[in-house]
Amino acid sequence: MTDQVASPAAPSQLVLSLFPGVDLLGRGFEAEGFSVVRGPDLIYGSDIRQFRVVAGRFDGVIGGPPCPDFSKARRSEPSGYGLEMLAEFRRVVLEARPTWWLMENVAGVPDMVLPGYSHQRIDINASECGLQQNRLRHFQFGHGDGLVLTVKRLPVRTDVEPCCTASEGSQLGKRDWLRFCQLQGLRDGIDLPAFTLGARYRAVGNGVPVDMARMMASGILSLRGSDDVRVCQCGCGREVEGRARLAKPACRKRQQRKRDSAGVIHSSSVTL
Repeated sequence: MTDQVASPAAPSQLVLSLFPGVDLLGRGFEAEGFSVVRGPDLIYGSDIRQFRVVAGRFDGVIGGPPCPDFSKARRSEPSGYGLEMLAEFRRVVLEARPTWWLMENVAGVPDMVLPGYSHQRIDINASECGLQQNRLRHFQFGHGDGLVLTVKRLPVRTDVEPCCTASEGSQLGKRDWLRFCQLQGLRDGIDLPAFTLGARYRAVGNGVPVDMARMMASGILSLRGSDDVRVCQCGCGREVEGRARLAKPACRKRQQRKRDSAGVIHSSSVTL
């Protein structure tokens, strides 16, 4: 995942990208051979609430609805805008009726369960995608025929820098623009001449790291049936073999945290 060259053997699939911004997520899919159509975005003066789509034209729908309402870094009460945009993502997917859909957000986002589609939740860190950044992102995936998405992570990097955030452009001691872009998977940077410096940092900082997007796109090109593959019950997207239910010791802790937060059992020594 170190270059930006499209995979020559990848089949052509038409994908609709929602909430694109400068669309690092879509760039990752393009690098894996997908054809991407960008939907409306406020950054370009258009609003998804006025957007309509014809059914059956797209193989997939991808997008990252605004996440501040679900973020642990939020310092105020939720505005309700996050839930409204999740509802718009849901509406567009159900209107478009693609074969599959992929939604990106923070880990605190509610489940996006859509009628007629399977459902998976997968967390992945940029340090597992070859990038020198500690950035956790969360994906949900659904397929009309129940095919399973698995993620082939790289060995975790330990020489990581702090997460790139949308607000870094207004901070003292911010990383220079090229380095910030490189940590988000844009090796040569990106030219946004119409944006102020702060707006450039926000646009790129809000995006999915390109290498992470490529990893998810590559997984979608390799979907398998539920009878052919078993995945870890914690939702990490790793394959398990034999009678195992969880892939790694960390998966057991993650599964325990989910049970604790749901109030299923009392908090255990694993998560206290």
